[in-house]
Amino acid sequence: MPHLTYAGVLVLIVVCSGWLELVLRTRVLVRWRRWLMAILPAFLTFLLWDLAATRAGHWSFDAGRVVGADLAGLPVEEVLFFIVVPTAGLLTLEAVRSVTRWSAGDEDPS
Repeated sequence: MPHLTYAGVLVLIVVCSGWLELVLRTRVLVRWRRWLMAILPAFLTFLLWDLAATRAGHWSFDAGRVVGADLAGLPVEEVLFFIVVPTAGLLTLEAVRSVTRWSAGDEDPS
């Protein structure tokens, strides 16, 4: 089952950070517009960078470690990586803010 290696890493990241949304009520996924504005610039930048680099032969993906489905010319796991990892980062940041009561200047003043 080595073809599930990359997918397994992504699942592990989701499991290790996803509970923060439910237990600490980080509200990252509920505020989907805010999440999208945070994720989209990096997603597009790295997607284009990855496409250019793989097409130029700068790097490649081990076909034995991915499921074999492509999305936009890249392994589906690579595309999901650009969504899963930043989302995990946002969940972690919001969890720390929730526990420590740190402000980021975007809270409702009421």
